[in-house]
Amino acid sequence: MNLRKITVTMLVALMTSQLSIAQKTTTVELKPSEEAPTISKHIYGHFAEHLGRCIYGGFYVGEDSDIPNTNGVRNDIIVALKDLKIPNLRWPGGCFADTYHWKDGIGPKEDRPTIVNRWWGGVTEDNSFGTHDFLNLCEVLETEPYLAGNVGSGTVQELIDWVQYTNHDGKSPMSDLRKKNGREKPWNVKYWGIGNEAWGCGGNMTPEYYSDEYRKYATFLSGWSNESGIFRIASGASSSDYKWTEVLMKNIKHNLLEGMALHHYSVIDWNNKSSSTGFEEEHYFKTMTEALKMEELIEKHTAIMDKYDPENKIALVVDEWGGWYDTDKGPNGTPLFQQNTMRDAMIAGVTLNIFNNRADRVKMANLAQTVNVLQAVILTDAETNKMLLTPTYHVMKMYNVHQDATLIPVEFESPKYEFNGESLPAVSISASKKEGKTHISLTNIDAEKENTIELDVTNLGIKNASGLILKSDKLQDHNTFDNPEKITPSEFKDFKLKKGKLSLTLPPLSVVVLEAK
Repeated sequence: MNLRKITVTMLVALMTSQLSIAQKTTTVELKPSEEAPTISKHIYGHFAEHLGRCIYGGFYVGEDSDIPNTNGVRNDIIVALKDLKIPNLRWPGGCFADTYHWKDGIGPKEDRPTIVNRWWGGVTEDNSFGTHDFLNLCEVLETEPYLAGNVGSGTVQELIDWVQYTNHDGKSPMSDLRKKNGREKPWNVKYWGIGNEAWGCGGNMTPEYYSDEYRKYATFLSGWSNESGIFRIASGASSSDYKWTEVLMKNIKHNLLEGMALHHYSVIDWNNKSSSTGFEEEHYFKTMTEALKMEELIEKHTAIMDKYDPENKIALVVDEWGGWYDTDKGPNGTPLFQQNTMRDAMIAGVTLNIFNNRADRVKMANLAQTVNVLQAVILTDAETNKMLLTPTYHVMKMYNVHQDATLIPVEFESPKYEFNGESLPAVSISASKKEGKTHISLTNIDAEKENTIELDVTNLGIKNASGLILKSDKLQDHNTFDNPEKITPSEFKDFKLKKGKLSLTLPPLSVVVLEAK
C-alpha cells in the first residue's frame, strides 16, 4: 500500500472539495414590483438615553467646555450624525424615561434640581441637558425628535403638559412657560412613546393593565381625531412575548394607536454576555443567531398585527435593537460602554436588511445607542476628548441610500455559515430603487469563507455599477483612538456586469453596497 499516494490523493480531494464549496454560486433574483413598499427613512433611527456617557461626556460637554461645541453639544458629533443622515432620535430613555420628570430639565440651569439615575449606576445628574437642549439639537441635526413619556412614575397631566409645552403655538400656561424659557415657536414634536418596557423597568405591568393605562394616556394626548398628527407609540413586546402584542392589538382602540414597539437585543446570555473584544468565534456565532432571530420576531408579531389591523395602519417600531456585551473595564468602564467590532458591523448589516425587506410593517427603528453605550456609532474618550466612528457607523452610512426608496424584493437561497455542527444563513441581501438608481446591500457573516453571488438584474435595465465594501480580517478588529480608521469603507471592484447578470464575490466578514443605474 502506497501511503504517500493515498495521502496526496486525499489532500487533493479535500482541496478540490473546499474549492468547489468556495466557488459555488448563489443566484439572486431581483423582482421589482409596483406593490412593493417604501423603505421608511425612520428605520434608520437612533437612541440616546441618560445612561453612562451617552449624554453627559458623550453628546453634551457643556457650553464652557474647551471642546468645540454648539450649545454644549460636541460639534464633531453633530457633523458625524448629519453625515449619517439620522432621521429620528429617541430620548431620554429607555428605563430612564419612566423616572424622568421633564419640568426638572427646563429653566435656568443653575436652578434645576438634581436626579439620581437609579437604573444606571446610581449617579447624580444635574439636569443641565433637558427638553430645550435635546429639541434644539434635533433641529441642528435636521432630525425628528422621538420623546419617550413617563408612564411608570409620571401622570397623565405631566405628559399632557409636555406635549403642550413642545407643540402648542397659541396662548396657554405651558406655551407661556416655554416662551419665558426662551423659545417663542413650538418644536412640533410628532413622535411620542407612551412609556417604555412597561412589562419590566417601566412598571412590571401585565399587558391587560398596560393596555388600559395606554388608552388613558393616548386619549388625552390629542383631540377627538388626532388632528395634531401626533404619532403615539405603545410600549411593545420584549422579543418573543407574542401575548403582549396580542393583548395590546386586541384591547387598544386603533384610533388611539399609530405604532407598536418591539425590543430585541442580540444577547448570548443575560448573565454572561461575553466581552466586546475578547470573544471567540463560538460567541460570535451565538450572537449572530440572536441577531438573525429578528426576522422570525418581525414575521410573528406582524402576523398578530395583521389579524387585528389587516389594512396595515399601525407601524411596527423596533425602537431598541443591537448588540449587548459585558461592560468594558478600564477608564471607559462606565455603565454599558463597549467597543464596536466587525461583529457589530455584521449585526447592523443583517438587521437593516431584515428591516428593509419587512418595510411593509416595520416603519421605524432605533439602534441602541448613539454615543458610548451598547452598539454605538460614535465613541468618545473621556481623558483625551478624542472621537471615533465605529464599524456600525460605517454600515449605517453605507445603507442610508435605502432611506425612502422603493423596496425591490429579492429571492435566493443563502449559502450556509457552519460552525460546530450548526449553521446559519451566511448571506443577507436587500435592494431598493430611488431617483433612477438601484442600491443593493449584501452582508456575508461567514467568519472564514467567501461567497460568490450572481444577481439577476435583467428587469432593472442596469448599464453600470460601483460599490463600497467594509471588511476586516478578524472578528475582533475595531477602531481605536490611536487608530480610528483601521476599519473604514473602501471602493469595491470585485464584480462583473454582463448580460443582465451582476456577479461578485463577498469576502468573509464583509458588507457591500452596490449602486447601479
